Amino acid sequence: MSDYGPLLPVAIEAVARAAEDMRRKPPGALTTKGDRDMASALDYEIERSVRELLRIATPDIGFLGEEDGLSGSGELQWVLDPIDGTANFVRGIPFCAVSLGLLHHGEAVLGVIELPFLGNRYAAAQGDGATVDGKPIRVSQTSRLSEAIVAIGDYAVGEGATDKNRLRLALTTQLAESVQRVRMTGSAALDLAWLAEGKVDAALTLSNRPWDMTAGVTIARAAGAQLVDQDGTRHDVNSSVTLGITPALLEDTLGLFARAAA
Repeated sequence: MSDYGPLLPVAIEAVARAAEDMRRKPPGALTTKGDRDMASALDYEIERSVRELLRIATPDIGFLGEEDGLSGSGELQWVLDPIDGTANFVRGIPFCAVSLGLLHHGEAVLGVIELPFLGNRYAAAQGDGATVDGKPIRVSQTSRLSEAIVAIGDYAVGEGATDKNRLRLALTTQLAESVQRVRMTGSAALDLAWLAEGKVDAALTLSNRPWDMTAGVTIARAAGAQLVDQDGTRHDVNSSVTLGITPALLEDTLGLFARAAA
């Protein structure tokens, strides 16, 4: 077991409780966070519940939540997206997740993602491999872009969305001309979990918010994926984008991204 493996049981417990709340409770009132962006009352409820559970179980580890921000400090930091894919959840679309990760000096080292309405739980601790429902998983062996299914993150909303979406639209065009299929699920955590399991061959998200990425990056990397920034350097919390790619497609996908950026 790795240095981080002993923390997996408490992370799994926290995520399991959150996922059960998603299954049995309605979204509740919606709070506007910006142009076409929102959080549900259940987002806040789950985050506060998980924060308190982890404060008691791991008092020396800090916590960063998407909705209520940072509490505590230290070398280790829990990072939670209470409902990744809130827009899907509110509409009854099952592509949503609870995503809990752990950072150590800014490096993603542990992750648990549960898909409450699809019935799967993904987990990994650095050095221990990745699992779905307790069974080991690996990324796909796809080696040709023409045979690849690629997930791309949501288009941007809010301030600066028009400029940000120029690259997203250009990348979509490049993908449409090169890969077998393009998918947009609306949940970065789900995309990275499916990359780890080999259901998709790349998960390309043109942002890098820690609550979206920490758990999924850990799980996909533990399953053999390459996680890189747009220049091909190793992905970390300071990367500009999050590109998760099965190894045989890394060079071709980075070339495709470079053409879109140009």
